Amino acid sequence: MALLAEHQFKPLPADKQIDTRAFLESVSHLPAFFDCLGSKLLLLIKADVTGNITKIKNVYETNPIKFKTLQLILEGEKEQYGTEWPEVGATLALMWLKRGLKFIQVMLQSIADGEHDDANPNLIQVNATKAYEMALKKYHNFFKQKLFATTVYLAPYKSDFLKALSKGREVKEEECIEKIRQFLVNFTMTIDAIYEMYTKMNAEMSYKV
Repeated sequence: MALLAEHQFKPLPADKQIDTRAFLESVSHLPAFFDCLGSKLLLLIKADVTGNITKIKNVYETNPIKFKTLQLILEGEKEQYGTEWPEVGATLALMWLKRGLKFIQVMLQSIADGEHDDANPNLIQVNATKAYEMALKKYHNFFKQKLFATTVYLAPYKSDFLKALSKGREVKEEECIEKIRQFLVNFTMTIDAIYEMYTKMNAEMSYKV
């Protein structure tokens, strides 16, 4: 669990404004999560997550004061791009990034909740499939949906996955699960706040790729 435990997300203030710099620092470590899963399809999700983090970072670095929070980025780009918004810039990148983060959140929560295949309790296909269906499936075309359904069977055993999260160290499963729960507190709060922001600003889009 070192991968997640060493890079906890910060608690949000009462107004739920997300500091862009702190957010970028935290999410920069999450692409390695997909390495723990191994599947080539999930590595495609990793590439998408990595690319969107870079796009947001590039916009932020043009004016760190103006773009101090994620909401300020959306507001600034809405004014800058007019009718092209929200299908542009960091707004579009964050829209897709939050879906990748939602995949991680749902999968980890499913594992922490003990959801499993009774016939094969050491497999994580159930958890990965639930995460995909809740976070990404409706935004993917038929081909990508079928590709995921096929390659999810290449996901590692839960014991190997937890070991990978622990950077190869042998750690008791219950200890890993407890650290996952701890990580999920601020991580889930952050993701929920981003989704809420997109809803309030009418920035969400539902097209398929």
